[in-house]
Amino acid sequence: MQHHDSLIGPVPVRIVEVARSSLTPYEGRVADFNVAAWLHLPGMSELPVSLLVSYTDGGQRREVAVDHGRLNPKGRILLAGIARLPFRQKIEQMQVRLRSAVPIKGLLVDELFVQAVEQAEAANQQARA
Repeated sequence: MQHHDSLIGPVPVRIVEVARSSLTPYEGRVADFNVAAWLHLPGMSELPVSLLVSYTDGGQRREVAVDHGRLNPKGRILLAGIARLPFRQKIEQMQVRLRSAVPIKGLLVDELFVQAVEQAEAANQQARA
């Protein structure tokens, strides 16, 4: 099945840099981000869509699914979840994207929210307390 990706928005580098990473036994290093997107696709309804986070890790393009849903009859949807990004070197060029089975025309982003689940500085302060 062919899919079509539309850029919702790039994630500023400062958000990625403050994220605390942790070491897991199976995925290696990971960083978690809260992601939410309020979207409007005028003229489309009942279309199944997926919210993705794509990024580059040492030159390799990766992506992680965050949420899936179906547009309401007015072409609106809220997609949200936690994006767990495994990486070996460094998370770069992080973007939030919308995937669908048909090309999207006229994607309107009402609001996009991306935040590190846990920030590196907060983790260091908690360790000192």
